[in-house]
Amino acid sequence: MLIQGMGRAVGGIFYQRCFYLFLMLMAFIAVVSFIEPTRLGRIVIAGANAFLVVATVASVGRNTLSFVLALVLAGPGLVYQWIALQSGDPHALVISRWFAAALYAMGIGYLMRYVFQRQVMTADKLFGAASMYLLLGVFWAFLYALVENYHPGSFTLAGQPTNPGFFDFVYFSFTVLTSTGFGDLAPLGRQARGLCTVEQIVGSLFVAILIARLAGVYPPGAKAE
Repeated sequence: MLIQGMGRAVGGIFYQRCFYLFLMLMAFIAVVSFIEPTRLGRIVIAGANAFLVVATVASVGRNTLSFVLALVLAGPGLVYQWIALQSGDPHALVISRWFAAALYAMGIGYLMRYVFQRQVMTADKLFGAASMYLLLGVFWAFLYALVENYHPGSFTLAGQPTNPGFFDFVYFSFTVLTSTGFGDLAPLGRQARGLCTVEQIVGSLFVAILIARLAGVYPPGAKAE
């Protein structure tokens, strides 16, 4: 079938190649801030963003249903993003961010299932875990953007009210996830602070659980007689 063929083709790009997925995610996060936020630039970024997550799901989901669900979330997200850019409709932008957040949540879920399978931990799974960590950072950026949409003024910049752009939220999210906390962009509203608290906990637990998973892979050595 056509959809099955598409799923295999897209998944084949990253099949057992989470190392390359990790590199592309790192490159995407690093380069995206240098792209001018024009209409074309934002559409290109949104398209590349959706493609990376769909490819993630296709590579680790390994079935047609997962690929179809990823397309169902990615397609409307891009359409609403285009509508928001063309018409300036803030409601379309909010809807596109909901679809993007759902797509990221799906990608994180499939990567989590892949990484924490009971089989032997491989190098590919380690890079899958690293990729999942990056996806978590961007996922939370969408959540912060949605909080700002529904509760304007939830963030401050150097103590002054501000209206952050999405890439400001990506920067802020990774400072929270890694517990860096530069303090330049800070949560003000209780909803934003609640999300920050959860992300800090997730970031800490992720590292702890991954270490426990690695420790559980290797059985303890036999006791010396």
